[in-house]
Parts: sequence; C-alpha cells; structure tokens
Amino acid sequence: MSDLNPAEIEQTKLLANALDRASTACFTVGIATPLAGYVYNLAVFNTMSGSRMIFSLVGWLLSAVLLHYLARRALRRLA
Repeated sequence: MSDLNPAEIEQTKLLANALDRASTACFTVGIATPLAGYVYNLAVFNTMSGSRMIFSLVGWLLSAVLLHYLARRALRRLA
C-alpha cells in the first residue's frame, strides 16, 4: 500500500474519475455524434470528405484512449 493520506487518496480518485469522464466525452462528441449524424443523413456530415471524417474519428479516439490511460495511471499510485 502507498504512504498517501486519505485526502491524497481521494484526490487521486477524483483526478482519475475526471480524466475518465473526459475520455467518455471525447468518445461521445468525436465519434458517436458524427457517426449518428452520418447514419441519420444530416447535411453537415454529408459535406465532409471521407478522409477528413476518418482523420477526425481517429483523432478523437486517440484522445479518448490517452485520457483513459492517464486515468488508469493516476490510480496506480494507490496500489
């Protein structure tokens, strides 16, 4: 067990939760929303080129994965 006091443990948990929520938001805003717009044939998504859409989706996915990884890394302090 680490030598952190209870306040530091809770702060670490809060940080990890905030990072994980941010990763969920990245996924929702950058991946789920554009895919839903494409599926439901919204005009703004039809004007984007396929390569731009793929590049955007990959960028948002990498952002979400990075934030989730940082959250997991923050929690390792507690082990």
